[in-house]
Amino acid sequence: MISLLFAMDQNRGIGYENDLPWRLPRDLRFFKEKTTGQIIVMGRKTLDSMNGALPNRTNVVLTRDKAFKADGVTILHDVNAVKELADEHSEKEIFIIGGSEIFSQTLEIADRIYMTYIEESFPADTHFPDFPLKEWNETSREKGVKDERNPYDYYFIQYDRVRR
Repeated sequence: MISLLFAMDQNRGIGYENDLPWRLPRDLRFFKEKTTGQIIVMGRKTLDSMNGALPNRTNVVLTRDKAFKADGVTILHDVNAVKELADEHSEKEIFIIGGSEIFSQTLEIADRIYMTYIEESFPADTHFPDFPLKEWNETSREKGVKDERNPYDYYFIQYDRVRR
């Protein structure tokens, strides 16, 4: 299974200056719970924003740069390799975690979307691509707890692809 995992604001913003535009600890905990022990696929800029590979996951970077190397990551060079990875590891969920260009390239092959939707607007220079909702069924929605550390209204939403 190939899943996209991201948080976005009401303007589809997902990043600003190679970082998250907000602080939402419960979303980070959700991310960790979903991805620990799984395979995460990201672009080079996303890896850079995290200052290296994340522990307790198989880290994969999708890049066109044939010379790119990084410690603790597997390098892939095209989307077909992501599909092959999913086939080889059918017992795992493959999580696409960004950035925008990687989401655009993998949206067509994704089976599931985990979106944290934040009902707020933030400065953003990176956005999640438009995707036709008619191709997706909303299968769950949970309102996140709003408190002093998580000061926004937000929802954990899961979409599963409508089978053709």
